[in-house]
Order: sequence, then C-alpha cells, then structure tokens
Amino acid sequence: MNSITPEKTQWDDFVKQHPRAHFLQLSAWGDLKSAYGWSCDRVALVEDGDIVAGAQLLFKPLPTGVLGTMAYLPYGGYVTDDSQWGALWDAVEQCAKSHGAVFLKWEAGFFLNKEAPDFTQWGFVESPQTVQPPRTVMLNIAQEDDDIQSPMNQSTRRNIRKAYKNDVHYYEASPEDVSKFTRIMEITGDRNEFGVHEPEYYQMMYDLLVPEYGALILAEHEGDTLAANFVLAVGDTAAYLAGASASKKRKLMASYGVQWEAIQWAKQRGYTYYDMWGVPDEDAETLEDQFQERSDGLWGVYRFKRGWGGDVVRSAGTWDKVYNRLVYQAYKMALKVRG
Repeated sequence: MNSITPEKTQWDDFVKQHPRAHFLQLSAWGDLKSAYGWSCDRVALVEDGDIVAGAQLLFKPLPTGVLGTMAYLPYGGYVTDDSQWGALWDAVEQCAKSHGAVFLKWEAGFFLNKEAPDFTQWGFVESPQTVQPPRTVMLNIAQEDDDIQSPMNQSTRRNIRKAYKNDVHYYEASPEDVSKFTRIMEITGDRNEFGVHEPEYYQMMYDLLVPEYGALILAEHEGDTLAANFVLAVGDTAAYLAGASASKKRKLMASYGVQWEAIQWAKQRGYTYYDMWGVPDEDAETLEDQFQERSDGLWGVYRFKRGWGGDVVRSAGTWDKVYNRLVYQAYKMALKVRG
C-alpha cells in the first residue's frame, strides 16, 4: 500500500461507498471548516490505484499560550480491512506531525453493526474534551410510516397531525432562502440561550453540502417562516444537524411538521437511519429520570427529541493520541482554566 494525498473527488467517492460513511468526512465539510479557523488535510492508502483506507483531518491552533495545533479526526478513519489500521495510523501520524500537531483527537463515530476496535492498542487514551456530542437518538426509517411513528410518544404523533391541519407550507429551500433560516436561528439561539454561527456560515454550509448531500426544509404560514431543519446525509444515515423555530404561531406545531418532512426526505432517498444529533451524554435511565427537571446543555432539546422514539445510542467516544506530553498537559490545564 502506498500513502497519498487524494484529490477531493477521489476521496469523496471512497467516503460515500464506505459502510461507516459520515458527512464530517466529506471534502465539502473540510472546506467549510477551513473557512472558519481550521485547516484540512487528507491521507489515503492506495492499492492498484484504488483507495482502501483513509482519513480526513482538521487542524486548529491550541488555546492562546499553548504552542502547536490539535489534529482532529471526526467520524472517520475508514479501512476496508481491519488489518489496514496500523498502516493507516502511521500515515495519519505523519500527516498530523507535519501540521505541528501536539496530539490527535479522534471521534470515531458509530459502530452500529459491528463492535468497535480497542483504541488503546494504537496508543489512544480517553479524552477529557469532546467536540461532537457523543450520544444521540437514532431512528430506523427503513419501514412504513406507521411503524416509524409507533415508538413515538402520543403528544409527538398528535403534534405531527396538527402540523398538517393548519395550512403550513413545507418546502425545500433554495440558496436565496437561507436568510430565512438564519433569522429564526438567531431567534432560537436567543430564546434557548445557546450560541449560533454567523449567517455566512450557514450560507456556505448550504452552498457546499446541500446540492449533493442534504436539504434545508422550511415551514411557512401566511408569509411567516415558522421552522426550519438542516439535514445532511451520506452512507445509510441522514442527520438532523440544525433546527430552528420562530417564537410566533407556535401552536401551529410547524417544528414537528418540518421534522417529519425531513424524515420523509431521508426515507424517500433510501436512508436507513435518521440521527437526531445530540442529547445529554447520560445513560437511558438517567435521561428518563431527569429530563423533566433539567434544561441546561442539551437537556432542553432532549425533551423534544425523545418524543420521536428511536434508540439512544452512543458513539465510540473521544480519544486522544499524544505526541508531545508536556504541551498536552498545558492544553488540559488551559481547558480547566476556561471551565
């Protein structure tokens, strides 16, 4: 096997056909993050001209006062045979060090249909810091609508019905419609006290990813944009990456209608799973015991997401491979200082 830096098209073709394909490994996602404080590089192992293993890495400077960069591998690397892991890590480490990486942060993603490997055998240790939320609610949408709705709670099913009885118009947004989404996204962030990206970020995300990999679905009523859902999909999974809702006309339940529209969009295109994207990182028993009394962090959105049924699943977690232990310790101290 030879190690190469693949062209974007060659890389994306490899990602899309891999069983664990995820949009965070697409070159377009690397382009998006490269415009917002990160840099991106890819490494691949090739046999007979075909990619057989690889990873897309993102790089970001460490906090002020700590020299070096963090290498980040989100929801990848990919191998076509488990025997290729060792060679892939050699190539990844060489790439990471060429970018001045102090350590590699790896979020391997989900292993839904097979057991995750033992990450410690390659020198990884569990990380004190996550980037993506490790736990989510995953819906199986490769079934009839009644079967998809059967695990939902009664109020969610009722609100979906309401959402289609009030002359709310649901449609896939055009590039010119993204500003409607960003306006209600700012309202949602203010109402629920979480930060949102600037409008240009969402416009770029739409331009880079939606034409091939997703949709922005909007809900409108008498000229008012009431709700929106940004869904991205690759492999066998569509993900509810970002959602927003207006503060007006909430009794029309447009946020339920737009979510059901996104599920239908994914189902009609042959995806098996619908990822609700991020709930508190607690076991199912704790989630059920505390969701009615907590609203901090992801607890507020969990109350909405749990109603859609599905299974609470956890990714393989977050792992670090350290190249410079002294600087890595300084990085961890900086995290503690920042809270």
